[in-house]
Amino acid sequence: MTTLREQTEEKFANTRKNNPGFANRVDELLSSTEALQAAAKAIEVGEKAPDFELPNPQGEIVSLSKLLAQGPLVVTFYRGSWCPYCNLQLRAMQQRLPEIHALDAELVAISPAVPDQSLSQAQQQELAFPVLSDQDARVASAYGVAWNVPDTILDHMRNDRKLDLADINGGNASVLPIPATFVLNRDGVVTWRFVNVDYRQRAEPADVVAALRER
Repeated sequence: MTTLREQTEEKFANTRKNNPGFANRVDELLSSTEALQAAAKAIEVGEKAPDFELPNPQGEIVSLSKLLAQGPLVVTFYRGSWCPYCNLQLRAMQQRLPEIHALDAELVAISPAVPDQSLSQAQQQELAFPVLSDQDARVASAYGVAWNVPDTILDHMRNDRKLDLADINGGNASVLPIPATFVLNRDGVVTWRFVNVDYRQRAEPADVVAALRER
């Protein structure tokens, strides 16, 4: 089985082949001091995760406290169902879901998309964990992973991908979460985290499972 990292690297290799100019601009942007500092605000291991109440695709409100009442929790922030790297990550996490559940833990994914766009039809059938809508990126901000996306990426999404973020995110056209994953114990305290402003890099599901075992 290929790792998630191998899958995402292959994906960006195709982007680099088909659009080398954009790929080079992304390399420069994501290695800049400004970009790296964006991840420095994320909540740390040992901190208590902020509570939240967010809607799922059916409009039902799901709270962090309710999820933690069931046991430890993996919280992952992703950009939206339009993001191919996010889709690779969510599918990879779905494959590990039985192991997560075997450790008495649950997984929840959060994106800024409006509830009815947070999952594609295929994802609604495929994913067996809660997916919540943080439309105004308020929860992402509380966790320190909200990012004002630079014009280089916004222009690519608008012109090359034909994506209207204002429509997808219900008015929020420029703030996306940094790809981040947090493992919380039953008390809501962060015991492990992965935070990287480079959207091509994601928490490896095997590492998440290992962190749950070691909590």
